[in-house]
Amino acid sequence: MPVLEEFGADALRNTVIAFRDTMKRHASGINRLNVYPVPDGDTGTNMARTLDAVVTELEGASPGLDTTCEAISHGSLMGARGNSGVILSQILRGLSATLKTAQTSGASRVAEALKAASVAAYEAVLKPIEGTILTVVRETADAATKAANEGASLVVMLRDARNAGRKALDNTPELLPVLKDAGVVDAGGAGFLLFMDSALHVVDGEPLPEPNYDDGPSAEQLEKVALRTATDGSVDVSELRYEVMFLLNLDDINLNNFKNAWGEIGDSIVVVGGDGLYNCHIHTNDIGAAVEAPLNLGGRPSKIRITDLFEEMAEEHALREESLGAPVEVLGGSRSTGRAGARQAALPPVTCAVVAVASGEGLAELFGQMGVHGVVTGGQTMNPSTQELLDAVEHMNATQVVILPNNKNIIPVANKIGDLTKKKVRVVPTCSMPEALAALVAYDPEASAEHNESQMSRAANSVATGEITQAVRDTNSDAGQVKTGDFIGLVRGDGVVAVAKNLETACHDLLAKLITPGRELLTIISGDGATTQSTESLVSHVASVHPQITCEVHVGGQPLYPYLFGVE
Repeated sequence: MPVLEEFGADALRNTVIAFRDTMKRHASGINRLNVYPVPDGDTGTNMARTLDAVVTELEGASPGLDTTCEAISHGSLMGARGNSGVILSQILRGLSATLKTAQTSGASRVAEALKAASVAAYEAVLKPIEGTILTVVRETADAATKAANEGASLVVMLRDARNAGRKALDNTPELLPVLKDAGVVDAGGAGFLLFMDSALHVVDGEPLPEPNYDDGPSAEQLEKVALRTATDGSVDVSELRYEVMFLLNLDDINLNNFKNAWGEIGDSIVVVGGDGLYNCHIHTNDIGAAVEAPLNLGGRPSKIRITDLFEEMAEEHALREESLGAPVEVLGGSRSTGRAGARQAALPPVTCAVVAVASGEGLAELFGQMGVHGVVTGGQTMNPSTQELLDAVEHMNATQVVILPNNKNIIPVANKIGDLTKKKVRVVPTCSMPEALAALVAYDPEASAEHNESQMSRAANSVATGEITQAVRDTNSDAGQVKTGDFIGLVRGDGVVAVAKNLETACHDLLAKLITPGRELLTIISGDGATTQSTESLVSHVASVHPQITCEVHVGGQPLYPYLFGVE
């Protein structure tokens, strides 16, 4: 193939796609390198998921340079996952913003774009740390600038930049002691270099690298890293238990105040975006304060994700032990199996844990991200037994437990659990998954069960919920005659309020009943029968008919119910 002299829209698009595909092949190896800021083994996965969102956005964009750059910028902002994904998002946004305005895209312009990407990445991190992806990107950009200033061609410039980045990556253990202790290079930096590899593949046909990573740190090294303490008396990032992420609508003039508020309660703070919309990431021990900080400044967080980092580190430690053929011993107890076991294993202690009933793997994952420690399979069509709920409660590494039944038929079963265990159990009587999501925003793992019951119940009660399903028999309703196969919309307390022959109309009619004056946030949980196209159309409809409403979309995967809605 001919060597490219210009890095235009097609080259940029093809580079990002190749980067995504290569990252997926390398993800597990990069995960094994992941010891900083916490050894939770997810850097490669998070970078790959972020790139998945970018590629999805590209697939729906027209081929011009402007639209390609806009798709990369928007897709990375909205789809960023984890600390590494948010920083990668800012790198891609800085790069695409510079290329977007280019009349030509030769070596000098691409070098300028790499420099802009580096500057943007540093600006996004509240406390930049050398020896990380930031260092690798900066050294790469500096080498690109030097080569371009010396008159190098595009391919020579990219190759010089990539080689400098590799040297910087190899040197990261000398800059960050935790990497040296673990015997690895920085995971995020290794991931970024795959972008440079992908660019050279597109520009001159250079083969993409095959995964070639050693086994990474041992379980013992991981444990040492996880338990390290700061030598200067400050709180080490490894001591911060929760990763909190959300999208944030916030007036730009309040951004610094928001960052400063976060700086007082956590670390690993990355905030990317602009023009009133930001993707925010923090490690903290105070979930409530992290979520409340923007609210005090008139901000509106959405798509809130909360991850228990201690749990992730314990799981990663167990995986290392297994891979080495050693006995599995993890913090908090032994690993469990069965319907309720996947998210109940090996958990560090908390004052109050949460057990939730969920239908659909997407909902189970979402609950886990929001701090739920035990997920029991169940829902509208399959109610768990008393024994299954009891087993989940007993597996919790906590003496106090809150149960979210998420269905009115499960509430009586949940209410029995407190009589069957020595643990203090409280039930928040949620009747739907959207109510549970609202309740979890108010959850405090270090507060008592009584306190959580009160606060979570109040939050759940603020949500109006509805659901869409298909009729299995002919019947009459207050909304009209129902035929088998019709789509029906149900509202808690009101029964059937919408009947239609197609999914779209049923959703529109149901939302017309749910969205009342004063409501601001619509949570959409898609399940079986929903498509990406139907969800996008639904969001567009809401934006047109109810412009005051912010939509938050989650893929729940629940059976029989294409959509669940919660309005706050």
